[in-house]
Amino acid sequence: MLVEKIDTFGGHRDPVYTLERGPLAEQFFSAGGDGQVVQWHLNRPDLGQLIAKVPTSIYALALHPTSGLLWVGQNHEGIHIIDPIRKQETASLKLTSAAIFDIKFHRNDAFLALSDGVVAVVTTDPLVVRKHIKASDQSARCLAVNPVERELAVGYSDNVVRIFDLTTHELKRVIQAHNNSVFTLAYSPDFQHLVTAGRDAHMKVWDVEQGYALQHDIVAHLFSINHLSFNPSGNLLATASMDKSIKIWNADSYKLLKVVDRARHAGHGTSVNKVLWTDYNELLLSASDDRTISVWKLI
Repeated sequence: MLVEKIDTFGGHRDPVYTLERGPLAEQFFSAGGDGQVVQWHLNRPDLGQLIAKVPTSIYALALHPTSGLLWVGQNHEGIHIIDPIRKQETASLKLTSAAIFDIKFHRNDAFLALSDGVVAVVTTDPLVVRKHIKASDQSARCLAVNPVERELAVGYSDNVVRIFDLTTHELKRVIQAHNNSVFTLAYSPDFQHLVTAGRDAHMKVWDVEQGYALQHDIVAHLFSINHLSFNPSGNLLATASMDKSIKIWNADSYKLLKVVDRARHAGHGTSVNKVLWTDYNELLLSASDDRTISVWKLI
């Protein structure tokens, strides 16, 4: 496997914490510590456009798949819903004084992971808080939806992953997953595995159909794993770490294929916070504390 750095996007004044797909394959959004939401074009790196600005840090962005509206999770405030075409806020919801770490959609519901341990269930139309799921006093950090098994996986700062019923929100399973905070998790594209990672630098693979039995426990990085993401084809997995590197894994065997770092590929000089695979030639994006977004081509 060859890795080529295609571009670097700069302009944020603080660390970039989150990335999200855009309405078109060549578009994506970024946000972070400066409260700016920027829309970028992969085929025109000079066309970065500010589409929203909020007073505090942004940890979570989510593009609603049917409305095309962008949900912005404002630290210590709530949700702002932005029309990215008109660059206007269409609605907002004063939801919580807690930080919003993740946002995921399923049908007419949005699930929000909050720093007070709550997972808020919000209907997307109308914009109403439907339920608070409280299963821990420590932060809910990350979410993953499994529509096949009708389950919602939530990773917490108490080192635990909890599995909820996607419709009744009943707690179905508690997994003593890690030795420290769970920062990221994702179901494999076939929904047969759940991959989790976090502050203990381990990546773990759980067999969903075997009652979330542990299948792999991999010491994947030197420091915290901040995020992981499968590519659109479903054959690769990328992890982003506080150790300044990105690692590419085989999504079937979970064997390491490539290390992308500063020494070998002019990678990031500080913590890598987020990775995002695009549908635009399957380019990989990475966002960092160094205030930049890098674009990678894997051959």
